[in-house]
Amino acid sequence: MTITARQILASAPVRFRPEKAQNIRSTFHFIITGDENFEVSLIINDGKCVLEEGLKNNPDCVVKTSAKTYVELETGKANPQMALMMGKIKVSNISEMMKFAKCFRRFDPQILNEKSPKGVPSIRNKRAGPLEGVKVVDFTRLLPGPLATMMLADMGADVIKIEDPDSPDYIRNFEPLIEGTSAFYYALNRNKRSLAINFLSKEGKSIIIDLIKNADVLIEQYRPGVMKKFGLDHESMRDINPRLIYVSITGYGQDSSMSQAAGHDINYIAIAGALGITIDDQGEPVIPGFQLADIAGGSYMTINAVTAALYKREKTNTGEYLDIAMTDSVLPFIALPYAEYQANNNTLRKGKFQLSGSQANYNTYKCSDGKYLALGSLEPKFWNTVCERLGKPEWQEKIIGDRETQMAIRKELQEIFLKKTRDEWITFFSSDDICLTLINDLSEIGSDKYLNERNSFIDFQLGGKKIKTIAQPIKFSSVTVANNWIAPQLGEDTFTILKELSMTDERINELIDLNIVKTT
Repeated sequence: MTITARQILASAPVRFRPEKAQNIRSTFHFIITGDENFEVSLIINDGKCVLEEGLKNNPDCVVKTSAKTYVELETGKANPQMALMMGKIKVSNISEMMKFAKCFRRFDPQILNEKSPKGVPSIRNKRAGPLEGVKVVDFTRLLPGPLATMMLADMGADVIKIEDPDSPDYIRNFEPLIEGTSAFYYALNRNKRSLAINFLSKEGKSIIIDLIKNADVLIEQYRPGVMKKFGLDHESMRDINPRLIYVSITGYGQDSSMSQAAGHDINYIAIAGALGITIDDQGEPVIPGFQLADIAGGSYMTINAVTAALYKREKTNTGEYLDIAMTDSVLPFIALPYAEYQANNNTLRKGKFQLSGSQANYNTYKCSDGKYLALGSLEPKFWNTVCERLGKPEWQEKIIGDRETQMAIRKELQEIFLKKTRDEWITFFSSDDICLTLINDLSEIGSDKYLNERNSFIDFQLGGKKIKTIAQPIKFSSVTVANNWIAPQLGEDTFTILKELSMTDERINELIDLNIVKTT
């Protein structure tokens, strides 16, 4: 089992010996660097031990070291005196550190398998990014909202995922499962903190309101009117936080005749016309293999809306209400086909749009090994090269033609591509600039050279299994290190978040006993 510096420091309250610390009042700052990069404060006050994320209060002792060295010291693999002499660990007050050491039992890896008692805070890596300092209260679940809030967290925002302990985000239980939790949940909730709280109870709602008072963004994904029933609607929250940016993600908007109608991705792309032009050779609609409206219409539009509203707030110091309807957000995807319809009244039911499979030079082709290529030789300079290399110069002047001509060329071109494997064709055209690429399936993208050059994945070790999650696609030049953490367990950060609201240990334990909040 791999032991991390975060795990060792998180276990400090469990290893604390109050009988040894009755007269000690000290604050210790731990600054951990290297493979892990985070800062925490460990505060001892008359027999009590509190661990807090970040550097709090004036320290009596500051400890600086790498995560690797700290783990080696705590697990007995390194000598403390030698580490000090060699400068691997820096301690600002040795005498204070000696008193500190006596207050804790030695670290035993077995403690990581024991259930943590009440009041054990989470420790998160310190993360940077363009949205560092932005606090997001996240009421979303399933796909559109969680993907959006994960990307905001990737950009440095502090995203607090709100879940009812008795009715959490139900994607947690969707198969397939990894170590008892859905692979889908891990894919959509990286870098967030989890607050498990019954926010419909009087005490829980009061805590949520305290959280919202100092939040920058609230994102919810219920049907219109549900947040009002909760007493957490935009009008109410605007009164307690005029600078709040409030985002509502729905299928059909807040005030349309369909606002209360149920819907899924297939319904949104159907109404917006995208499904109607995604057709096969018989003119029948083909359902895309991914969630177009949920992601492009819900997730991406939410990110755009939040960042624009944050910019507006910088100028006006006032918040904003953002009504995002996924159906509306799909419409820009058909901007070009709709423009063609405006010009020639072609509904594309019998013939496809030129960028949707009606052209031989912009199409997909099967190879002899059953794998596929994507050819995008739209411009003459690309298409002419294809024709020359394949010995078909007569095709060059037919780059644009009627449907019958295009389908005849496509049929012949398909017969040619079936003579070699996909990789053989990639090698054959390797020196030609023709817009030809392989078509990866899901088993291939994780090892794709280009995608890995672009750092497109974030890997986590989960039990005995390594899982890949898809990274934030935007590359910021100012962000060189992204200290990511895996999607949180339900209530993993409850204690830490409540402590940030100045709540005492006694009050937190009382809320746990009353089933108002849950900790991991």
